[in-house]
Amino acid sequence: MTPSNSPTPAPAEPSPAVSGTPVDGVAGTGPHPAAGTTDPGGGQRVSSAREFPRAPMPHSDDFLAVHDPTPPGPVHAPASNSRWWGFALVLLAGLLLLCGLTWLLSVQRGIAALQQSTAMRADRYAATLESTLDRYEFLPALVSLHPSVRALLASPEDPARIAAVNDYLMEVNRRARASATYVIAANGLALAASNHGEPGSFVGTDYRFRPYFQMASRGEIGRFYAIGVTSDEPGYYIAQPIEAGGKVIGVTVVKLNLEWFQRAGSGRSEPLLVSDDHGVIFLSSVPAWQYRTLRPLPPALQAELHKTRQYHDVDVTPLPLQPLDSPITRWLADTTLNQGERLVRVRAAGTSPAVQIPDGIDGAGVRFGLSDEGGDRYLEINRSVGPAGWNLQVMASLDPVLANARSTTIGVALAYACIGLLLVNLRQRRQRARDMQYSRRLLEAAYDELERRVEARTADLMAINEQLEAEVAERTRAENELRDTQDELVQASKLAALGQMAAGITHELNQPLAALRTFSDNTRVLLERGQFDAATGNLSAIADLTERMGKITGQLKLFAGKARQRRNAVRVRAALDHVMQLIAPRMGQVTLTVRGLDGPMAETAEMAELAVWADELKLEQVLLNLVGNALDAIVGDGKADGHIDIGVTATDAMVRIAVRDNGAGIAPDALPRLFEPFFTTKEIGQGLGLGLAISSSIVREFGGQLTAGNVEDGGAVSGAEFVVTLRRARLPVAA
Repeated sequence: MTPSNSPTPAPAEPSPAVSGTPVDGVAGTGPHPAAGTTDPGGGQRVSSAREFPRAPMPHSDDFLAVHDPTPPGPVHAPASNSRWWGFALVLLAGLLLLCGLTWLLSVQRGIAALQQSTAMRADRYAATLESTLDRYEFLPALVSLHPSVRALLASPEDPARIAAVNDYLMEVNRRARASATYVIAANGLALAASNHGEPGSFVGTDYRFRPYFQMASRGEIGRFYAIGVTSDEPGYYIAQPIEAGGKVIGVTVVKLNLEWFQRAGSGRSEPLLVSDDHGVIFLSSVPAWQYRTLRPLPPALQAELHKTRQYHDVDVTPLPLQPLDSPITRWLADTTLNQGERLVRVRAAGTSPAVQIPDGIDGAGVRFGLSDEGGDRYLEINRSVGPAGWNLQVMASLDPVLANARSTTIGVALAYACIGLLLVNLRQRRQRARDMQYSRRLLEAAYDELERRVEARTADLMAINEQLEAEVAERTRAENELRDTQDELVQASKLAALGQMAAGITHELNQPLAALRTFSDNTRVLLERGQFDAATGNLSAIADLTERMGKITGQLKLFAGKARQRRNAVRVRAALDHVMQLIAPRMGQVTLTVRGLDGPMAETAEMAELAVWADELKLEQVLLNLVGNALDAIVGDGKADGHIDIGVTATDAMVRIAVRDNGAGIAPDALPRLFEPFFTTKEIGQGLGLGLAISSSIVREFGGQLTAGNVEDGGAVSGAEFVVTLRRARLPVAA
């Protein structure tokens, strides 16, 4: 579509002021910024205000820059504050030294107290376990002296003797409160047991592989802690040989359950461990530590444990326990701990032994505290227990000691900080006193200097007053000239607005005048032919056109003042019908199609009553301008199959009217300037270049938008499209 601005323009609203940026197609005035500036809308504005050069004001420093042959004597500043840094460093060094000593002494005293309480607890646990073992040490020997036992070993196949010994062993076991008591023949088979007749009875079990049986077979007392192969219950086994004629004929065994002893500990906070002569922990108040080793076992010893089934195929792995070795721990051990006591660390599960967790107590870092990553720290006290070479380990967590040391260190640091703040306060008070004396001397010197400069400054002030009076007179004259210039610009703006409005009215009347001429010629022909009905229709159309021209010329009175905007609900169907009626005489062979308003469905019925917020006359002016431009584009391109398509679509809030033609389209260089006033691509005399500019202003006045672009088909331009977007009106449509 050829971008021509040729339909009837909306009447411009003149304003007797300097012409500025038009708003909604109305030339008017507004605030005038300085010349060459940009208003908030982005348009360039020209201001009639003149800029006058301003004389420089003398600075107050110029007043004081007076030569004084007798300046006051120098005032010496107080001593430098560099000594403050030395004082602060001394305080900081004292704080660090005091905190370190406090921490060390607190840890030493805490470990000493912890050592005393833990040693007493270790002695008590050792005595309890020792007394228990001693109480049962002679029970197997007493059982072996009973005649029925020896009679059974003499006749192991006699059922009566087996039953008698079973009853005897059951009674002995009940009174002694042992786990089990049983008699083993010289061949290793258990002949009688206190748990006969029960599930998991020891009767008939071969015990030749057990070390305690092997030791008793050699005539020694067998002592052994293991997990039972039949009952899967751990226990302490005491075996006594039964001799007759200088030869071992059998073995009596008492099994004790010592699981109660490991419950005497306090869990992980105060672990209690008992390990055998190989370093295997078989009693532990920490379940995860049971059946772990204090040190790695040699392969030969591991094979022996597997052969004797001492721990019933339990995977015995080393416990991640290692002593804390650092200058601090060595000093604490030398000054506080006794023989058999040490500081150890048990790493957390999953921590590699090669990983050194930082802490201050073992020299690997800067912290002295316990963490989940680094494992737990303990004070370990060892005691030897029983004739089997067992080792009792009582461990006490260092957490309370470390927490108390930290609290004590923090308290001492706070006390030291308070003393340091008092010293700093005293020093600052002395410094403030010196600063006040220095400030007083400076103030006295300033008073003397001020008195010497008063006379020179008074003379300068008089000169400045004269200069200000001259400047006031110059500004008064400039304001008078500015006022005269503004009056001239107002008059020029009125003339410019009259010219623009006259051009717009002339352009707007072109369409109705052309239609009047066409209808008049048609009416004359119809009258000559006697077609009076058709002539009457043409005369009605001529009357409508004259009424429309009257409305257009009636808008000239808007020049007298700002008119109120008229917006009501305008039916799109009625506006398009009026436009098609006006443009019909010019259509010729060009076809025009309206889509989106007709149809039998309920949706199209609603579209037929579609309305927008606008002014009826101005909306018809915009649509007539767009359709006329489309017709000019098709005629100018010389197409025989010219077609204009008007599509109407709507949403809940907006209505979109698209006018599309199949002309040559819009040139790319003309597209950016399409809505500028007096820009046209038509020949001289065929258009004023105001139609699209006025149409865009009218649409913006309605709160809508007018856009333009080319229609492409397969990458080639097949026409132009202008889209009018307006707000939808849901109020009752005006009649």
